[in-house]
Amino acid sequence: MNIRYFSWVKDKIGVDNESISMSKDIKTVNDLIAHLKTISDKHNNALSDTSIIRCAVNMEVVNFDKPIDEKDEIAIFPPMTGG
Repeated sequence: MNIRYFSWVKDKIGVDNESISMSKDIKTVNDLIAHLKTISDKHNNALSDTSIIRCAVNMEVVNFDKPIDEKDEIAIFPPMTGG
C-alpha cells in the first residue's frame, strides 16, 4: 500500500511517502492510522491527534471508518482551508 504525507504531517514524519505491506488486521483507515503510529516515534507524534488529520483514499477525502485495500493509495494531511 502506498501512503503519501503532506504539509506538517510530512515534516514531522520525515518522508513524503512510503509503502507498507498491509496486514489482515488493517481493514479501515482508522486501523491503518493505528498501525502507522507503531512504526516510529515520529509517526506516533505526527498522527497522535486524529482530530487534526484528514485522509484521502484514491484521491477522495474519506472518514476514518472507510474500508481500504492493499491496492489503495492513502494520503494523510492536515485540514484544508479555502480562500
